Amino acid sequence: MFSLSSLFVVASVLFSCAVAVPATEVEVVPRAAKHAAASQDAPRFVAYSDKWVSGETGPPSVDTIKGFNVFILSFLLTSSAADQAQEWQEITADQRSTIKSQYATAGISLMVAGFGSTEQPTTAGANAASTAATMAAWVKEYDLDGLDVDYEDFTAMDKGDGSAEQWLADFTTAIRSQLPQGQYILTHAPVAPWFSVNDAFKGGAYLKVDQTVGDSIDWYNVQFYNQGTTEYTTCSTLLNTSGGTWPNSSLFEIHASGVALDKLVIGKPALSAGDANNGYIDPTTLAGCLATAKSGGWNAGVMVWQFPDAAAAWIETVRSQAFPE
Repeated sequence: MFSLSSLFVVASVLFSCAVAVPATEVEVVPRAAKHAAASQDAPRFVAYSDKWVSGETGPPSVDTIKGFNVFILSFLLTSSAADQAQEWQEITADQRSTIKSQYATAGISLMVAGFGSTEQPTTAGANAASTAATMAAWVKEYDLDGLDVDYEDFTAMDKGDGSAEQWLADFTTAIRSQLPQGQYILTHAPVAPWFSVNDAFKGGAYLKVDQTVGDSIDWYNVQFYNQGTTEYTTCSTLLNTSGGTWPNSSLFEIHASGVALDKLVIGKPALSAGDANNGYIDPTTLAGCLATAKSGGWNAGVMVWQFPDAAAAWIETVRSQAFPE
């Protein structure tokens, strides 16, 4: 995924490890009253938010993103919060509490995305366990519903020595010990080729991750974009036969490799240019793809990069054939 992090990261901002919420605040607004479901059952309708939006203070109103049930703030880095995650951190506790209550009432889970395209945690030597502890503490301190792991360390994964897969397994295990299943949502956002069965990823990539710690991951926001000008651009190559540079990485081919179908959320860019280099499918055509997938037994949902380029009108169109409101 693209990130504006380099423009907004404040290097001097460091994470605190664990900040206790005052008892009086917990008594006034119980956690259950401020949170949507501890895990979103399928179908999930997921939007990321990284762009700066003029005049905003915190996430958009629930009416603006009507039709989505998961909204992910990007990005929480190993050093600090950036972009929309930073904005969430900087608004007041009262503002956060009000927004969380509004989102919970609307059935929208509010999460944060970790890492993103500007970070290579394995290559940089970040300790998986301590990084997980720091990120989990931030999720708790700023009262979010969970963490999305947007790991894009292509250098480590391309080595094929298993180091990326082991780091992800260690991180996932550690984060789950801090953000228990059933209380917090944990998702990953791999690029689709990392589920491909080929010699490019000798360590197993995300097929290995799924085999190792998949039970701890609620679902995958699979990035079916930025992988080539013709990759995943038709319903056929998206759903049935990817072919091309990344064979065996379409939706149903990934499932055939052993990944649960109801955990494979289809991720697409909102715009043909700007939100991704390639992989775009227009909303009406994408709606037809989802209907075809649903007829084949899939119902995991759809993800978009990113708000505000995709809002209520976008998801209404995309849901219209398979999941009309």
